[in-house]
Amino acid sequence: MSNKQTGFVKRRRWGWLWILLIGIIIGAALLAGTATVFHKTSDTAFCVSCHTMQQPLAEYQGSVHFQNTKGIRAECADCHVPHEPLDYLWTKIRAVKDIYGEMVGTINTPEKYEAHKLAMAQSVWKTLKENDSATCRSCHSFDAMDITGQSAEARIQHPVAIKKGETCIDCHKGVAHILPDMSEVTQAGAAELATAAAQTPATATTLYTIATEPFFMNAGDSHNAGNLMPSTEVEVVKQQGDQVLVDVKGWQQDGVAEVFYAAQGKRILSVLLGEDAQKALKTLNTQTDPETNLVWHQVALQVWLPKKQLVDDQQKIWRYAADMMSANCTGCHGLTALDRFNANQWIGVIKGMAPRTSLTQEQLRVMTQYVQKHASDMPAKL
Repeated sequence: MSNKQTGFVKRRRWGWLWILLIGIIIGAALLAGTATVFHKTSDTAFCVSCHTMQQPLAEYQGSVHFQNTKGIRAECADCHVPHEPLDYLWTKIRAVKDIYGEMVGTINTPEKYEAHKLAMAQSVWKTLKENDSATCRSCHSFDAMDITGQSAEARIQHPVAIKKGETCIDCHKGVAHILPDMSEVTQAGAAELATAAAQTPATATTLYTIATEPFFMNAGDSHNAGNLMPSTEVEVVKQQGDQVLVDVKGWQQDGVAEVFYAAQGKRILSVLLGEDAQKALKTLNTQTDPETNLVWHQVALQVWLPKKQLVDDQQKIWRYAADMMSANCTGCHGLTALDRFNANQWIGVIKGMAPRTSLTQEQLRVMTQYVQKHASDMPAKL
């Protein structure tokens, strides 16, 4: 190889080395710049620098995550930005939509903020549910908890959460921001349940009431003879137009003619009886409760109902009730385990908590049925 060719090869090698070196420098600069931008845009001061963040900031500053006896403060990114690299990067990419929202004024007034608050909260809750509350667990861990030193409520709830594999957000909604108005969730659940009832197959024979339902002793009656409570099970005898003749069974305490219950010794209301219904009631069996010495009669009644308020799957009612309970009963405390109380105790618990919610009497009836029929002294399926 000539000297000229050798020199060319050397210059070419040095050229590639310089290109590689410059590429490394540029890459390092870009990486450092990107990391700096990501870090700065995760800072709480940056997060609340927009005027639209003043309401969320005020809520955060009033929470235990901002000020507490331990002197530990969770910043915005601690809760909203995952620590895992890929999740972190994806969260930053998704944040572009927040820039767009700021530009078009999606939540630039208190009214707009309140209107969008539920959707924003549900988005965060969904993410936390899917990633097993990853950002929560970056600080909190069941393994590190001294449960015996926690509050009485936490000592009861945390072992249940561990046993059932629950995640933080299942119970701890509203810990850093005031909960949104949850009535929309409840209304949507009720509408979904009504839609399911409208689609109940005509061939279904075991049905359940989705709400308090008036019943009639005859198909053509105009005045109801009583009411069935939500979730009451009925067996179809025959259909006539949009009405069904059904059998209803339950338990009635001796001397209490106006009602009967879903189970012996349990105050789980199934049916409220008018005078005509009381006369038509049939006694199938009589037993004495060994614990209370009260006499109970197993009873049956045949009544007419509109079919539009009946579903063939009781789990549809329970899903609605569970969502309603989760939406309305986690703002002040964790979600109470259903088997924490027996069926009769749940009556007092619901009555005590009801004034702190915006639930209607009908919604409270559904929730009461749900918790009672899943209580500590109830079988797996009533």
